[in-house]
Amino acid sequence: MERRNNLNMIKIIDNFDKNNWNEKAFHPLQSWNWGEARKEMGIEVLRITDSKNVFQITIHPIPYLPFKIGYLPRSVMPSKEVLEFLYDYGRKNKIIFFKIEPYVKKSQVLSSKFQINSKFKILNSKHPLFPDWTQVLDLTKSEEELLKSMKSKTRYNIKLAQKKGVVIKEESNEKGYQIFEKLYFETCRRQKYLGHTPIYHQIIWNNLKKEIAYILVAYYQNIPLTAYELFYFKDTFYYPYGGSSEEYRNLMATNLIMWEAIKLGKRLGAKKFDMWGSLAPNYDMKNDWSGFTKFKEGYGGEFTQMVGSYDLIINPWQYKIYNFIYSLRKIFFF
Repeated sequence: MERRNNLNMIKIIDNFDKNNWNEKAFHPLQSWNWGEARKEMGIEVLRITDSKNVFQITIHPIPYLPFKIGYLPRSVMPSKEVLEFLYDYGRKNKIIFFKIEPYVKKSQVLSSKFQINSKFKILNSKHPLFPDWTQVLDLTKSEEELLKSMKSKTRYNIKLAQKKGVVIKEESNEKGYQIFEKLYFETCRRQKYLGHTPIYHQIIWNNLKKEIAYILVAYYQNIPLTAYELFYFKDTFYYPYGGSSEEYRNLMATNLIMWEAIKLGKRLGAKKFDMWGSLAPNYDMKNDWSGFTKFKEGYGGEFTQMVGSYDLIINPWQYKIYNFIYSLRKIFFF
């Protein structure tokens, strides 16, 4: 069923054919599957469409307060009509602001600022959820060209892992998922990273498996060393999650599994491989993200800057209070 908004002709989607939605969606986080996973977690999901595009927004309550935050991740650039709808919807539903993080290259837009009328206030987000930069590999190249584009150290480590007997298996099933989950949370604990909960990841897997999500596992003598959960959507393969064991780190299983992930993306028909996040070029080696940025850089992808993260502010006063509380939370709890 569709409910038409009389002011701006944006349609709220209550029920829709999943395949038709996914045809218009722009990213795994905009897929119908992802929205169903979020609803299963108890998150309110708002789906809207204009004449050409679909937009999936999650609505998050603020603990102990009667206010909410909206999040629009990895969509196309929202039009003025979409922003008008969100502003109007936010005022009626006690939403302080909408965080908007389009999946659009900065080079593809004339300006990173939204073209809006004066009643809106949109600021660069102080607390982005996605980094501005990622690294993207061209999968239309042959395997030989891809290998040639890599750093020599990366090629060496891939060959070393192969020589030492590391084996990569696609196990996009419950067994593979359980191995991934174990290694992922081992890595989170080791790196003191506060990742999502096991329940979150299980729900995501249950809703995306067989259509979007794939699992690769690296073994040495039947011991799982590294596991990746990867997403394939439209013409792009994504590397959102990975985990590794402390055992046999000298075998360079992480290098080989990334290479096998690249080859899997090619087999599936992907034209691009998005590594999900990165520091900018010429990054500071003292930065906490320098390690995985350097690792990804070894595969010869292109550093790509996205348009950025923005907050569409509905209630300016509450927005100031929220940012103040958020800063205190970071000081006292991290």
